[in-house]
Amino acid sequence: MALSPVKSPSSPFKKQAARRRHRMEDEQIAEMKEAFSIFDTEHTSSLDAREFKAAMRAMGFELSKQEVIKIYSDFEKDLTDKLDFEEFQAVVMPRMSQKETREEILKIFRLFDEDNLGRISFKNLKRVATELGETLMDEELIEMVEEADQDQDGYITFDDFYRVMRKRGDGPLDSDED
Repeated sequence: MALSPVKSPSSPFKKQAARRRHRMEDEQIAEMKEAFSIFDTEHTSSLDAREFKAAMRAMGFELSKQEVIKIYSDFEKDLTDKLDFEEFQAVVMPRMSQKETREEILKIFRLFDEDNLGRISFKNLKRVATELGETLMDEELIEMVEEADQDQDGYITFDDFYRVMRKRGDGPLDSDED
């Protein structure tokens, strides 16, 4: 079920969302700077591989040794080199955005899952459609459940919901991830 976005460029919702995004970015950068400075134990304005991995862990991103090697390789560095703050930020920022996006999608999922069973049923979907004023036939709702339901048990799990929400489409909020 696609929701129509607010079209007006001067929409208060868009302005509020833009302010929120800017505030979140400022908070994210402050968090990254704090983690970077804490783990820059030699005060060189750079992190070695061990410090980098520890800073990532402190920010909630568990990386394997292979992932660290790949990241360093992407910067054309080996593990004896160091990453500066801009490189650290380039690694962290997309992960933070992805993590927050997942959390936002989970909040939406929970609005559908009024039974708190960890799944969305036909009944849940119909309730939300009705509350939003959508006039969808039961067959259309059943088709939506069937399309999203990967294990074909008649319910949409969070993983199903997340996959559908992140699917690339024509809308301005659609993502190419997944």
